[in-house]
Amino acid sequence: MSQLNEYGICPDDLFEERVSFRRVDMRDLPDDLVDFDFTWSSCAFEHLGSIDNGLRFIVDQLRTLRPGGVAVHTTELNVSSNTDTLETDEIVLFRRCDIERLAAELVASGHSIECTFHTGDYPNDRWIDSAPFTNTHLKMALGPYVTTSFGVLVRKAG
Repeated sequence: MSQLNEYGICPDDLFEERVSFRRVDMRDLPDDLVDFDFTWSSCAFEHLGSIDNGLRFIVDQLRTLRPGGVAVHTTELNVSSNTDTLETDEIVLFRRCDIERLAAELVASGHSIECTFHTGDYPNDRWIDSAPFTNTHLKMALGPYVTTSFGVLVRKAG
């Protein structure tokens, strides 16, 4: 677990006391994972096999947070279509309409969600990498779609 504090974000003893790490199946969250101040997933829920599975994870993981707790998730956002998308067992490209549907559900349940759909105006924002990828890009082509990394911040009600 010391690798998680590789950059020394806090003293080692404090890190060991306050930080835990455990691998879990995102489709079946254990009942004992509760009362966290903060949860985070990085480019993970787009690999749960479908749009519905990914969105269900965001909603389900809220039970791991204490009231007022914050969850931050990153995923792939399809910036070239709000109707068609890539949805396979391996990868899902979420569309703006999917995130808006999630936001409506969360807000109706008393939670709050923050995200922005602004994709940038600079030359690097307009360049689309394609296979073979350079690994130095903000956007990339996956099949017929253009995607970019996207973040969602959710604050649990309470």
